[in-house]
Amino acid sequence: MNEQIRLLAEQAFFDENTNQPSDKMYTFSEHKMQQFADMIVAECLKIAKTRENELESAGLLDESNAVGNVAYRISRQFGVKR
Repeated sequence: MNEQIRLLAEQAFFDENTNQPSDKMYTFSEHKMQQFADMIVAECLKIAKTRENELESAGLLDESNAVGNVAYRISRQFGVKR
């Protein structure tokens, strides 16, 4: 599992009473948790790509490039291909 996704999962399932990740986190298989996270990241990247294309079509190339750069960095952070 991507390290960033694992850290976020631990935060999402954090048990404040024990100061540990909840056992509920482990009821999901690592593969399914990774697949779910990849799907969320892919949807976010799809939104970014649509906006990047809109900006490019409007002739706003600097803005389009900026959105593309952010999308690229997100894909690298989470290990999901654009």
